Amino acid sequence: MRGFFNFAWCIRGRPACPRGAEADWAAGPFFVFTFGIKIRRPMQHADTRLTRLAREVVEPMGYELVGVDFFQRGGRGGALLRVYIDREQGITLDDCAAVSHQLSGALDVEDPIGGEYDLEVSSPGLDRPLFTPEHFARFRGHRVKIRLVAKQDGRRSFEGIIGELQEGSVSLEIDGTVVELPFAAVESARLVPEF
Repeated sequence: MRGFFNFAWCIRGRPACPRGAEADWAAGPFFVFTFGIKIRRPMQHADTRLTRLAREVVEPMGYELVGVDFFQRGGRGGALLRVYIDREQGITLDDCAAVSHQLSGALDVEDPIGGEYDLEVSSPGLDRPLFTPEHFARFRGHRVKIRLVAKQDGRRSFEGIIGELQEGSVSLEIDGTVVELPFAAVESARLVPEF
């Protein structure tokens, strides 16, 4: 597992030099600092094995497992495993660190991910992600932003108020019109904070 910060020495003619750094002005040390900004493909929810493993670590610690996202990043960026946790009192940095430490150990033992990846443990935040039909039911009447895997009615992005839940779909009220979206077509869904 790699950290979030990457530092590299740039020495003229060495592979660690970024393009164009071979000029005389860049012949000395050159530090590259990245903070998770990578080109990435569309996010997909983690498979049940990763979710099960995360749940087995998170819930005994007294937290709610909100959801797990896993996606590959382009280039040599590896992958990102993002775990959202919550509890009634809210989440602190110490909570995230404790879960990250425990989950990291479990991931090292189970080794469910081939190759390099970054582990991120986070609170769901104000723009809370919705992963399951139960999440949509819990936040019925709230504003949500949904992105679909493929276009429906000529578009992939929808924003509206969560309405009725049917078997396999959710209805959104968008400017007085009700739109039915199948759960199987949802790529991502997040609450829209209202201030």
